[in-house]
Amino acid sequence: MMKKKNHSKIKTKAEKDLALKKIKEQLLVATEAPLFAYRTANQYWPVIGDGSSEAKIMLIGEAPGKNEALTGRPFCGSSGKILDKLLNSIALSRAEVYITNIVKDRPPTNRDPLPEEINYYAPFLDQQIEIIQPSVIVTLGRFSMDYLLTKYKLATGTIGQLHGQVLPLEMSFGLINFVPLYHPAATIYNQALKATLIKDFAVLKTFK
Repeated sequence: MMKKKNHSKIKTKAEKDLALKKIKEQLLVATEAPLFAYRTANQYWPVIGDGSSEAKIMLIGEAPGKNEALTGRPFCGSSGKILDKLLNSIALSRAEVYITNIVKDRPPTNRDPLPEEINYYAPFLDQQIEIIQPSVIVTLGRFSMDYLLTKYKLATGTIGQLHGQVLPLEMSFGLINFVPLYHPAATIYNQALKATLIKDFAVLKTFK
């Protein structure tokens, strides 16, 4: 496992928790957000993230579904049950990791996020990464994977080509590992991916 550099500006847990809270407060009133009107019309919540602000492993999905938008909690529907089983398979709990999405509001009818939505919400994700300073970033699905691959000029390829690989990623706070994985929801519609995702997820045992 790659070691993080010592970083003089690493925040305390209390400071990290406060910084994450401020992101939530900002998004709650972000009337310019592309999905704000849809959120408020349906009495949804923005879904900021869940877990430990000191997590070594940060998991990044795509966008909240209906259950997530109603509760404000990521991965609490059918995909969340699969993710919980995956975490249990490597003896980790939600409390030990940090789970979020690249898009913080639910897109209508659970459609794919649009480029302009990713462009708007991604800076909030960037802030979360800088606050938490994980040792490992795990993307769940192609949208969060493509965003990080492009932003940090990493290997190019499809999720079918890159899933389960461990790629070095240089951040402002040090060198970490980047692991792209299939989204848990993919196994609902394609049972053949279930064994693949379980096998790929086992790579994370190294980083606990």
